[in-house]
Amino acid sequence: MRKTQLQRYAKLLAKTGLNVKKGQKVFIAAELDQPEFVTMVVEECYKAGASEVYVEWSHQPVEKLSSNYRSLDSLSELKPWAKAKWAYKAENYACRLYIESEDPDGMSGVDQEKMSKARQALYPQIKPFRQALENKHQWCIAAVPGKAWAKKVFPHLSESKAVEEMWKAILHTARADGRSPIAAWKAHNADLASRCAYLNGLGLKYLEYKSSNGTDFRVELLEDGVFAAGTEKTLQGRVFNPNIPTEEVFTSPKAGAAEGIVYSTKPLSYMGQLIDNFSLRFENGKVVEVKAEQGEELLKHMVSMDEGAAMLGECALIPYDSPINESGVLFYNTLFDENASCHLALGHGFNECLKGFEKLTDDECKARGINDSMIHVDFMIGARDTSIVGVTKTGERVQIFENGNWAF
Repeated sequence: MRKTQLQRYAKLLAKTGLNVKKGQKVFIAAELDQPEFVTMVVEECYKAGASEVYVEWSHQPVEKLSSNYRSLDSLSELKPWAKAKWAYKAENYACRLYIESEDPDGMSGVDQEKMSKARQALYPQIKPFRQALENKHQWCIAAVPGKAWAKKVFPHLSESKAVEEMWKAILHTARADGRSPIAAWKAHNADLASRCAYLNGLGLKYLEYKSSNGTDFRVELLEDGVFAAGTEKTLQGRVFNPNIPTEEVFTSPKAGAAEGIVYSTKPLSYMGQLIDNFSLRFENGKVVEVKAEQGEELLKHMVSMDEGAAMLGECALIPYDSPINESGVLFYNTLFDENASCHLALGHGFNECLKGFEKLTDDECKARGINDSMIHVDFMIGARDTSIVGVTKTGERVQIFENGNWAF
């Protein structure tokens, strides 16, 4: 991949993804796969005005060894140095960039129950820091090719060619393969904003999903809910793009108000393992039955992580003819696959999907229907023939999606 194009991508992440401002502190989380590119991003953050940029390196094989050999008590403790790092980020509203590249199967074989219990124990220790950062800092998730990930996606190619093809697929779907990625994202964000404005003007109360694969599902929306997309804005007014790529227009539905069954249309990579060909059945807003051809036990663990894990935190609308779907590439990575077609998310909802959320406490947002959970896991349900009908507060039925794509 040409260095000039990678530099454009690095600049996109710093300027559009994070939108780093003068004097801000930046933390970058990355695997060991593409150190040269990470170095480019560090430089672009400094050029944008960052006062400090720190890279937190990780390596999935080491993480797996840690999971296998450490005790549950050890894995469940937020170490003093880790707590101090979280406190530093929260105190400084540090920008955070996550650069994904890990192997979708890299954690296969670990003790699922042990890891689930460790996450449950860590969550309340980390939650106060997350709450201190929520809506007060810029963050972004993006990706670079890892060798194992690239070989998973392009198994017929040699390792080097697979990585090259992976770069092409990432840059294309991230709208970063042209001469001006920042301009491309400005236009893309404007299109997403116009779709939000239309949906927010309808006064929707329900969304009804149907597909020939068996999906037959109805979910209630929040009384004061709004659709969002593309950019987000901190309480200080700083605009950023949390996901690169993104194609979704999303909202948080009313917790505990969903009925019916949904079928997955793409595999889900969760905790370094795959869940595939699965279905979820909802009653009274909660998952009451799960089935999967692959990873069923992991799926059961996921929906039982806490009380909110079995309820929805997000409904996202993405056309079936999105750039990611049209690429024909199955990424085995939620950042990309969730933007291929419509998805739902189990777990934590978004306070910013409520009108006037900035004047509400977390407890008040929860009381108004925002789901609370330690997890937020997106899974894809959009099919070529997906139909989504919106039902307004006055009972009018509006076609939102038809044959898998926008109906407006």
